[in-house]
This record gives sequence, C-alpha cells and structure tokens, in this order.
Amino acid sequence: MDLSSPYRSVVDDPAAGEKQPPLNLTHHLSVTTRHRLPSKIKQAYSNFNIPGILNIAGGLPNLAFFPFDTLEAQTAKPDRWTPSPNYPGASAAPPPSLSDPQAPAHLSIPKVSHEKDPVKKIDVASSLQYGLAAGYPPLLSWTRQFTREQLHPDVPYRDGPEVVMSCGATDGFAKTLELFVDPWKSGVDDPAEREGLLCETFAYSNALSQASAVGMQIVPVKADGSGMVVTGDRGLEDVLANWDPANGKRPRLMYTVTLGLNPTGVILPVERKKEIYAVCSKYDVIIVEDEPYWYLQFPSSATEEAASRGLQPPATSSPSTNHVSSSSSSGYPFLDSLTPSFISFDTDGRVVRLDTFSKTVAPGCRLGWITAQPEFIERLTRISESTTVQPSGFVQGMVAELVIGSQHEAKEAFSLLPAYKKSTFSGWKMDGWVRWLEGLRGMYERRMNRMCRILDAGSFLVDFSSLPSPSPEDNWDVVTKTPLFSYLWPRAGMFIWLRLHFEQHPLWQFPVINSDSPHHHLLDGSTLATALMIFLTTKPYLVLVSIGALFSATDDIRAESGWAFYRLCFAAETEENIDESARRFVAGVHDFWRITDAREIEKILKDVPHVASAETGGLVDINELSGEIAKMGSFLGC
Repeated sequence: MDLSSPYRSVVDDPAAGEKQPPLNLTHHLSVTTRHRLPSKIKQAYSNFNIPGILNIAGGLPNLAFFPFDTLEAQTAKPDRWTPSPNYPGASAAPPPSLSDPQAPAHLSIPKVSHEKDPVKKIDVASSLQYGLAAGYPPLLSWTRQFTREQLHPDVPYRDGPEVVMSCGATDGFAKTLELFVDPWKSGVDDPAEREGLLCETFAYSNALSQASAVGMQIVPVKADGSGMVVTGDRGLEDVLANWDPANGKRPRLMYTVTLGLNPTGVILPVERKKEIYAVCSKYDVIIVEDEPYWYLQFPSSATEEAASRGLQPPATSSPSTNHVSSSSSSGYPFLDSLTPSFISFDTDGRVVRLDTFSKTVAPGCRLGWITAQPEFIERLTRISESTTVQPSGFVQGMVAELVIGSQHEAKEAFSLLPAYKKSTFSGWKMDGWVRWLEGLRGMYERRMNRMCRILDAGSFLVDFSSLPSPSPEDNWDVVTKTPLFSYLWPRAGMFIWLRLHFEQHPLWQFPVINSDSPHHHLLDGSTLATALMIFLTTKPYLVLVSIGALFSATDDIRAESGWAFYRLCFAAETEENIDESARRFVAGVHDFWRITDAREIEKILKDVPHVASAETGGLVDINELSGEIAKMGSFLGC
C-alpha cells in the first residue's frame, strides 16, 4: 500500500495484524501554522523538573509572594447522583456505596509537595507557576490515559492519538481553525481561495461565528432525525461531488456535534458515522468533532417517548448496536455503552476531537482538551504557546486534585480546620470520575423525560364547541385539536428542539395595515415567532427560550425555516423549576394561539422595541423585559 497518498480509502485493509500509521496530512496546515517554531521559553520550562535545579533565569514570579498557602474547596462525592440504566430494559445501577453521598468532601492543595514525579506532583507551587502549554503535567497525564484507555481504547492507527489541554471547547475550535485555515478577506483575497466549513443545517452558533470571522463560508449539509445525511440532494456526497469551484475551495473541514447536537439533540448512529467518514476520506476532509455532551446519551429516551405518546414500544437494543466492534474495552460498562467517537474508526488520523470539563465540572472552569494524531497535537501546542500560553493554573490544579488526588506531606493546613471540615479526600481516581459521569447522565436523563412529558401533554390546543341541529337536545359536540408544536425526544445532550406550527395559528398570513403607511404586510412565520418569544417573557408566563434563527447555518436557512424552531434547555434551570418552566411554556403557547385580533400581535411587538427577531437572530434586551424571567438557556447557547 502506498502510504504517501493522502487519499487512502477507509476500507483498505492494513497489513495482517499491524496497524498503519496515520496519513501525512500536513498539506492541510495553514501558512501561519507552518511557520510556527517551538517556543524556546517553553522548552526551558521542562528543565524546571530537574531535581535541585535553581532558577535564576528570570521571568517567573516567586511563590513566596502568592496569597495562597493552600487551594481549598468543598467537592461533591462521585456517588451524589443516581445513574440510569445503560440500556433500555436493563436494571438500574446499584445504590451508592458511600454512607452519605450528598455530604461534600474537603479538597485541599498544599503549597509545596515533595513528590519527585512531576505527573504526580499536585501543589500550588507547580500549578500556579507558568507551565507547559500542553497542560499541567499531572492533569495532562491523567487526561491522556483517560482518552487513550477509556474513551478510545482501540484507535486504528499506529501508536494512537495524543492530547493537549485547552481553555474549553471554544478555545479548542479557535485553535483548530488556526491550525487549518488561512484567513480570507472579502474584496481583498481571491474568491477561489475562500475556505468552506461543512456543518449540519442547524449548528452551534458560536462555532459558526468563529468560522465566519476568519472568512470561511458556511456550507450546510442536509440533516434528518439521525443527523447529517450522506446521500441524496444536499447530502454530504452531493455537496462535495458537485462542488462549483466558482464558489471557492471545495470544503476540506467539517464541524459536527454527533452526540446531543446543539441544538437538535440527535445522536449520529455508528453506521451513519462510518458512511460520513468514508466520504470525508474520499474527498480528503478533516472532521472536527465537538463532543461536550458525549456522556449525556439517554438510553431511555425512545422507550419514554413511546410511553408518553401511546406508541409501540421500541425493540430493546443490544449493547453491540451502539458500539464499534473492538477487541478492547474501556473497563467501564457505562463508557462501553455509549455511541463511540469518529476516532474509533479513524484509520487516516483525520479526526480532531474537542472535549471539555464545562459540562461535567463547571462551565466557568474553561478547561478542556483536544485529541488528534500526534502531528496535529504538536502544531496545536505551538499555537497554544503563543496564544493562551496555558489553561488556568488555578483550574488545572483543582481539577487535577479532584480526579487524581495527591498524597502530599503538608498536613499543617488541616490542623487548623475545625473537625467537621477535616478531610481525608484523596481524589476520585478513574473509578470515581466515571461514576460521577454516570450519575450526571442519570440526572439529566430524568430531567429531560420530565420536561418532554409535560410538553407532549400540551402539544395540541383542544377546543370544544357545539353544532346546532333541528332538535336542541340533539346538538353535536365537536372537539378540535390544533397541533401547536412537534419534536423528537432528545437522544442526548441538554436541549429540546421544537418545531412551532405557526401555519396553524388563526392569524397566519393575516394582512395588517401599518398606521404609518397605506401598505399592508402579512403576519408571517418570522413575525409570529418573534411575537410569541416576547409574549412568553410577559406575566404570567415569564419563560425565556432560544430561537432557531440563532442556530441556522446560513441566512437562507434562517429565512426559510429557522424562525419555526425554538430550543429549550432542561439543564439551565434549578431542579425545582424544571417542571414549572415547561408548564409556563405550554400555557404561554396555548394562550398565544387563542389570540385572534392582529392588533394584539402588533401591540406585543411595539411594547418591547429592542428584542430578538426570529428573522435576524438578534439578542433580546432583557432589561426591557421582566426581571422575573425563568431562563431556559442562553441565547448564545451553551
């Protein structure tokens, strides 16, 4: 086999019993990235781990002047949340093993640890200094192990992937764009040199903004209830095979969230992933897989949906239907049950995966990691050295202590604590980390099912009326059911993607004469969608939703259908407000459909002049609305 060709097919068989190295795909690197050299300063940092070394090179603040003797926090135990079953019909997880899973433990990081091994040394002195761009050594080592042995235990290229820490997935995507894309300026650069980004019809708005900022054109690919479509009109193969060079370069970068896609909540099936990968290999496309919701896959979703809607229960899926055939296991049934990453069958080394601690530890920690073939990781490390330098030492130290723990010798900090705060915390370790993820999935899965059941019950507006007959006692009762919205129960993630049926509204396409003009306009979908969004933020509803226009890949999609969708988040609100948020939404939609006077719609739009338009996707000025709004997710998406 000629490994020098960058177009090796995904179906090529490697030599018997031997994995092939990843392809040399450096021809994808941007000019800026090609010119990056290793940081001399960062190279020098590696010398600081030499035992007994004295640093008089300068540039590093003295830890004696730092205000922290320890970093301390109250941390939850991994058994706090109750997991849900890994497969439909399976038994629930055993009860928590800890005597009081709700009681927090006391996490503390000493100022100085005498541990000699840098990958085990967790202390303030090392975590709060300038460090390696690749990441804080203990956390980087743990993350690498977790990625290679638990998340992706059998990557099909020689020696497997490497990792580099990032300041969250948004930072990871920004660096990935710098890795592969030369910025393009309209009116200055040749239109034929413009890069394109492949994505679903509706995609995470922040990623679209990042790509547009460097001059990329967004190239939407048709999607259905299972994610990106491969064949047929506007499918992936059609878009790439029939690309017109007059529109710029044929896209060579794809952005996708395959598990719990923000905003639609779908899971891309394994077979569909394999088909997409084969097309990307054929046309030499790099796949950027953003997976913040990878652990939030909901096995009960299809069963609960059927029960709520009176449908035939789905056939119980076996564990093998979700996973790639592999001789390796993560060692954890929960992780093995999850639909795998593109990396699991990445023979070419063309997948760049973005992970984050934002959805599993805290959004504000701004910490994540990037997984890719070693050549890409080396270049991404160079980018980090001259951009973010490193993720926050505070955060890396705290997360490292949380998931690893340290057997530090400095016990003085604990002697000053009251008895109820003294800690024997020694880190969750890998078992505890996976148990935490499993519990989080259960918590979000139960929230999702609860909200969807309330939405299902309110998805129709039911009206009763009587028809007169010759005999008054024989009047006929008529029941009218008007569909208000429809949706697929999320299979993963944090969002419910609703399609509002504005064409069923009594004022759909109603002509309205503007008092300032003799001309009239129609109450179209965009106008009604904007009015409903505002209406929901007024009393007694006081509930805020995200509009589909924000996630529309292009202006054409936004104008054509983006206005018809709302995104609801079942993660953002407090536990006690989940049901109430859904009930308020349903009540508001019902009452909005009962509006039959077009002047009321005009009044809604005029009363709040600075609001988000369902056509443009602009932001609502919350100050103009009630301060009591029950938020159901951010307009920018999470």
